[in-house]
Amino acid sequence: MEFNNYIDHTLLAPEATEEQIERIVKEAMDNNFHTVMINPYWVEKVHLLLKGSSVKTACVIGFPLGANTTKIKVAEATDAIENGADELDMVMNIGEMKSGHLDKVEQDIQAVVDVCHQNKRVIKVIIETCLLTDDEIEAAAKIVAKTGADFVKTSTGFSTQGATVHAVEIMVQAVKGTSTAVKASGGIHTPEDAQAMIDAGATRLGVSHSLAIIGKA
Repeated sequence: MEFNNYIDHTLLAPEATEEQIERIVKEAMDNNFHTVMINPYWVEKVHLLLKGSSVKTACVIGFPLGANTTKIKVAEATDAIENGADELDMVMNIGEMKSGHLDKVEQDIQAVVDVCHQNKRVIKVIIETCLLTDDEIEAAAKIVAKTGADFVKTSTGFSTQGATVHAVEIMVQAVKGTSTAVKASGGIHTPEDAQAMIDAGATRLGVSHSLAIIGKA
């Protein structure tokens, strides 16, 4: 199948150079990927480079640990929006999730969802499935859906494991009947990996090996 429009073409390495950022922007435009996903510092540059194309600018918030205060996440999201971000992928407060403080997790997410939706931006919430039990994955996905976020996302790609079909299936069931979709990210390296995630119910893929997945590498 055609994977191109599923792909958030991603470069989040701390050592990513300006030249590498420019290269992934060109790759995204040449291949009609959905977004270019970068760290907040690069948003303004990427937004300008993508002007006139159908590719969106996306960035991460509270990345990769999710342990910033809510106030900082909101400020980071606001700054990214002002710099031209169309889509934002925030990391939930994983420690509070593991503590069972679901109200605090929800409040943190809701604050960022609100600023994004007030500005008509897409917001995805990373729950870092590799650090959660199956029950916690289900509970986190339900919290994300309750806040009205556009996507619940598996992984940062910076922890112990990326997306798994099992986690995606749990998330899909948890958000069934809501407006929240599922994004799989981390460890998706081949067309087979991508197809497995889509078959499990993911409608967006966070990928750094995008060209390999579409057969161009």
